[in-house]
Amino acid sequence: MTSDELAVYTYAFLKIPASPLELPDGIAGKVELVAGDSLAALVEPGLSLEEINNDDRRLMLAVMSHDRVIREVFRQTAVLPLRFGTYFVSVGGLLAHVLARQEEYLQKLEGFAGKAEYMLKFLPLPPPVSEVPSEARGKQYFLAKKQRYQSQQDFQTQQAAQWQEVQRLIAQVYSHAVAGGAVDSTERIYLLGAREEEAKLLEELQVWQQVCSHWELQLGEPVPPYHFVGDAAG
Repeated sequence: MTSDELAVYTYAFLKIPASPLELPDGIAGKVELVAGDSLAALVEPGLSLEEINNDDRRLMLAVMSHDRVIREVFRQTAVLPLRFGTYFVSVGGLLAHVLARQEEYLQKLEGFAGKAEYMLKFLPLPPPVSEVPSEARGKQYFLAKKQRYQSQQDFQTQQAAQWQEVQRLIAQVYSHAVAGGAVDSTERIYLLGAREEEAKLLEELQVWQQVCSHWELQLGEPVPPYHFVGDAAG
């Protein structure tokens, strides 16, 4: 079997760079570019994941390395990141895919130029707990318990209303924002923004935090547009 017939592990698509990129080490070896007409693929020749699929530790390290490679190249140019474990049947198959989807991918890359994805976390704050007076007895005790319960319910109702309102405000500025869903009660929204306007995003973050007084907002670092690439290689 020739090298052209071997399956090719692929990290991302990018425009053919005008000047050489600093290519990082990959999961197990060297990373290379396979170039078409105007589009290139970031690949690691000869990589097989079969050996590590049943080793949780090695598999996790491979996933982290996949992400690291994409991020290091992203610092130098716009990329369309691919999911961990993406293979093409051969170099020829990869080039055929690149040629078939070239205009679509180039258009996406043009839209991603100078931009990054930001993950915005919303951590729900716990409702305030008012102590039931130790001297309360009988009716007073049950009234205090009822008031505390109602206060917590009101807090959670306000929290839900704030979450709806902030989503509306974010959509006014970032119309293509992607809701990531809740994980351990923490809500996530992914934003695509210009890296040179990060200061503006931080100002907007302060406004959103004021609206969300019952939440703690956390903004992640700029990363490749994982949630905005659509069905690249799909």
